[in-house]
Amino acid sequence: MDGSIDLMINMGPQHPSTHGVFRLVIWVDGERIIKSEPHIGYLHRGSEKICESEHYAQIVTLFDRMDYVGNLNSELAFCLATEKIMDVDVPERAEYIRVILCELNRIASHMLFYGVYGLDAGAMTPILYAFREREKIQNLFESITGARMMHNYIRIGGIKEDLPGDFQKRIVEVLDHLKRGIEECDALISKNEMFLARTKGVGSISGSDAIDFGVTGPALRASGVAEDIRVTDSYSIYDRFDFNIPVGTYGDCWDRFYVRVEEMRESIKIIEQAVRSLPEGDISASVRRIVRPPKGEVFVRTESPRGDLAVFLVSDGTDKPYRVKVRAPSFANLQALEQMLQGAYLADAVLILGSIDLIMGEVDR
Repeated sequence: MDGSIDLMINMGPQHPSTHGVFRLVIWVDGERIIKSEPHIGYLHRGSEKICESEHYAQIVTLFDRMDYVGNLNSELAFCLATEKIMDVDVPERAEYIRVILCELNRIASHMLFYGVYGLDAGAMTPILYAFREREKIQNLFESITGARMMHNYIRIGGIKEDLPGDFQKRIVEVLDHLKRGIEECDALISKNEMFLARTKGVGSISGSDAIDFGVTGPALRASGVAEDIRVTDSYSIYDRFDFNIPVGTYGDCWDRFYVRVEEMRESIKIIEQAVRSLPEGDISASVRRIVRPPKGEVFVRTESPRGDLAVFLVSDGTDKPYRVKVRAPSFANLQALEQMLQGAYLADAVLILGSIDLIMGEVDR
């Protein structure tokens, strides 16, 4: 702009508000952002390349570490791709257990988002509420998988081991606690006057623009597009469950926040249906410990807590894949950040970035 002085500001890559090792360069004219450039690559993962030198069963642990907040959802995506190329039928009981755990992981992920987004807006209490609820899920995960985060529980052909004997009792207690907790979290901040002032009308993006940028998941549904892979391109046994797809209206920060709050309620519905219908039986198909899928390639899409998590897998017939390509939702959603920031106040940059719910582990994969 003629006659004005543009100021360049570096945000990150080592800054708590960037939600990971992420650098955002912002040019401002006064308090308004006139240009921004996201810079990625500071986490140096290389996970896709590492997959080429690992056995298929070992790769599950690499997917644990890409989206390290939605671990089980990531494990499922790779196992589904491998099972598809091998034409493996997963036992019913394992399918139901996978869905239960993935939806619990979705709630745990959204709770973390809820808490840190409260911090982004200047509120301390939400993260205390969120971690109280999330801890119940993490404790349940630990009793089932033996780990709190890096589970390596979903395996090619099924799951690692069956549920503990007290699972039914514990899941009922956890779900009752989560139902109350979600309502308390919603009442705490969603309609708060200051929170509304910070998020309503901020960082808006239309549904058509979001689609053009490749945005998926809650960030896309917040713009009014009812696209959920669990429904529109159903996988596993999600077509057996009755649940809604929450959508927003304006595609602003508040819509992106509240769609996730509503999604936690829908995940509770799915878990309750799955627990009621949980069959007895085997937990794993009969597959070799070191699998050698036939030559070929497959593409599998799943709905992770952040959006469309897809795996393109190429097999050359050996015990290690020729190529593993991950379509990570955080990477695609990040493409829309520059447009969301255009013309916004500098003070809103953290809220807009946080509303996308980035996990840099799957961006710098």
